Amino acid sequence: MINYVTLAVLLLSGVARAQDTLSVHLRQADSLFVGRNLLALAGRYQIEAAQAEVIQAGLFDNPTITAEINAYNPERRRALDVGRQGQKFVAIEQLLYTVGKRNKRIALAQESAHLTELGFRDLLRALRFELHTRFYEMYFQQNTLRQYDQQLAILQNTVNAFEEQYQRNNVSLLELLRLKSLLFQLSKDRTEIRSQLLDQQQFLQTLLSTNQPIQALADEAALARFQMPELPLDSLRTLALQNRPDVRISESLTRQAQLNYNLQKALARPDVRVGGVYDQSSNYIQNYTGLSVSMDLPLFNRNQGAIRAAKSQIGYQQQLQQQKTIQVENEVTAVWQKIRNADQMIRSVEGRFAEQFEELNKGVLANFMKRNIPLLEFVDLFEAYTENIRDLNRLKTDRMAAYEEFNYIMGTNLSN
Repeated sequence: MINYVTLAVLLLSGVARAQDTLSVHLRQADSLFVGRNLLALAGRYQIEAAQAEVIQAGLFDNPTITAEINAYNPERRRALDVGRQGQKFVAIEQLLYTVGKRNKRIALAQESAHLTELGFRDLLRALRFELHTRFYEMYFQQNTLRQYDQQLAILQNTVNAFEEQYQRNNVSLLELLRLKSLLFQLSKDRTEIRSQLLDQQQFLQTLLSTNQPIQALADEAALARFQMPELPLDSLRTLALQNRPDVRISESLTRQAQLNYNLQKALARPDVRVGGVYDQSSNYIQNYTGLSVSMDLPLFNRNQGAIRAAKSQIGYQQQLQQQKTIQVENEVTAVWQKIRNADQMIRSVEGRFAEQFEELNKGVLANFMKRNIPLLEFVDLFEAYTENIRDLNRLKTDRMAAYEEFNYIMGTNLSN
């Protein structure tokens, strides 16, 4: 119900900006993702199917009934003679599993269902990581594009003014062409950013199962406060090993291998079939009733190959589990270092530096229009400012990507 209400609010907020645009914060995107992503919805059917396999594993085998009647009685010259002087035979048989085979099959099916659930959780973890990473990339690309648009508008006005001055022979053709070249390069860079933004747009639309254009919204002041928990690196590694669904998957596969080994050993023991028999006339007495018991003799096939293969599978899964542990510990160390580097880099350029560069940009434009600074210096400073816009937003994107990678590697949200 909450998802439907959230979706309605999102749709209304999207209309406020443009009729066909969906403006969302990250938490709202998460709500849409859970309620609408088709891969996530399909994964729930896999869980239901695995749970049904547990039910199936617990069912008893159906009894087998055999009936035989007299097709033709030559003494009485009667077909289908099943009367008192005819013949009929009925037998019923039930298979009984020995050494707990049924319980072992149930345990294996339950672990398989648990593995499916873990796989679904890991799928959601991966998709949510992609959603968050692309969301922040899109948000900061939107900021870059918005600032480029402002710079383009300023530069276009400057070029228009120089066109008029050139017509009056107040500026040279070289100066005009240099400004037009700068305008062309800035337009080219904007087109490149726009193309990247469209790629992010398409990816987010697919994740949220919508064809509406998406506008990413974020509070940059809140993003700047993101920080890692103050925990030792060893504690972070332990938390990751506890929380990661892919680690649980590795453990589940090892348990499955052990359960399958137990089942294969049990299958080497023969099962018992018990039943009852009624024979009207063909036995040594009339209306014979008997009890039947049968079983296979384990002389040749004692399931040796399957038992050996199952035992080898245990060793294989144990090695993979150890490898997964080493992989996760190394991933935690790497992402921890990435975040430290990203935070350090952002702190070195954010704050007063960005404000000063903005002030310088305004001053450069005003002084250039007054002809207080030469053209080449104006072009150099203008290019430096636009590159600074793009690089700063790229740094912010990389920082948020590092935090999202940290959450992905930890298997939970610890960074905010």
